[in-house]
Amino acid sequence: MEEGTKGKKTIFIGGIGEDVDETVIYEHFAAFGDIIEVQLPQAPANPSQPTGKQTNTIKFKHRGFAFVTYSSPADAQDAIDNMDLNELRGRVLKVNQAKAMKGLQPPDGNRAIWESEEWLQQYAKPLAQSGGVQGRAAQRGENPEEPIGEDADAMEE
Repeated sequence: MEEGTKGKKTIFIGGIGEDVDETVIYEHFAAFGDIIEVQLPQAPANPSQPTGKQTNTIKFKHRGFAFVTYSSPADAQDAIDNMDLNELRGRVLKVNQAKAMKGLQPPDGNRAIWESEEWLQQYAKPLAQSGGVQGRAAQRGENPEEPIGEDADAMEE
């Protein structure tokens, strides 16, 4: 599916209470059209704070928002028009178009942005121009391999 088309079919639902799960969201938003996917991002796990009762099933907390992807943009707009500022289990929902978070995601998964070749080519300077020890020594016309200060005195003895 094209990224631009997907954005128009996906809605953001904010303000969801802890007692709401994907099934509840599906039940309340299916009235507006065919739902392709419901995403309820989980909160980061904190092993020192168990959630739910100690049973065979582990209960995960969500982050208080969800994404619903419809089969058509008109269905997504109907859901926005009808559910924005409405209540779901005592909580007021904020419903609008989902926006892509391109700037916040690293280009290659979990790698730092400065690890990509494109970033290095655009922003990184050669070591001699970077302002580091070698760069400052080169500007003064010195050999960066020669020891400076106390190290130089120790070398002469």
